Amino acid sequence: MTEELFRQDAYLNTCEATVLSSGPDGIVLDRTVFYPVGGGQPGDSGSLTWDGGTCAIADTVKAADGTAIAHIPADGAVLPPAGTPVTAAIDWDRRHRHMRMHTAMHLVCAVVTGDVTGGQVGADKSRLDFNLPAGAIDKDAIAAAVNGLIAANHPVTARWIADAELAARPELVRTMSVKPPIGSGRVRLLQIGPDDAPVDLQPCGGTHVAATGEIGPITVGKVENKGKQNRRINILLG
Repeated sequence: MTEELFRQDAYLNTCEATVLSSGPDGIVLDRTVFYPVGGGQPGDSGSLTWDGGTCAIADTVKAADGTAIAHIPADGAVLPPAGTPVTAAIDWDRRHRHMRMHTAMHLVCAVVTGDVTGGQVGADKSRLDFNLPAGAIDKDAIAAAVNGLIAANHPVTARWIADAELAARPELVRTMSVKPPIGSGRVRLLQIGPDDAPVDLQPCGGTHVAATGEIGPITVGKVENKGKQNRRINILLG
């Protein structure tokens, strides 16, 4: 099992680790700051360095067994042998943009009424799809509302609840097609705002900024029709 340091602190950008296994399909470490692709958020890129070598990491995914994280080496990269102590370092600028974007997407969820049918976090542009009829989205109103929540600098925190509590509170799940993983006994919630009046509260395993003000202003781009009841909202930073 890989210790997921990014769950404890999304702002960690380096760590010391030991290689457990190594191959062209992925390098598994005993601990990592690299986020693996999931929940609509891309996997981190970066590098592993050790005494006498460096390996560029192009992507990060969950290993087939679901308990380990595989760091995918770039084509032609030299791989560290199993047992090697390494320094793992993510591309922090890219990750931080993902964090800002992901939190902004939760704010969009907070101001748009409708179930989420899909989404994708990107460093330059992100999207959210909603189960809504045509003409139900005013992009200028959404941008104004989201930027107001950003300016309010609401705290962003994570906590865990039991599977049974999530089952008893189905309103917490906004996504229609993808349900939060259960079976381990607990589910991670992402909360924006204070405990007594959260702006948004829903299951999420991604990385986020510590307060909404860190996102900076966003722009709502094109709103696309992707089906009879499916509206895609594109979001850009700045």
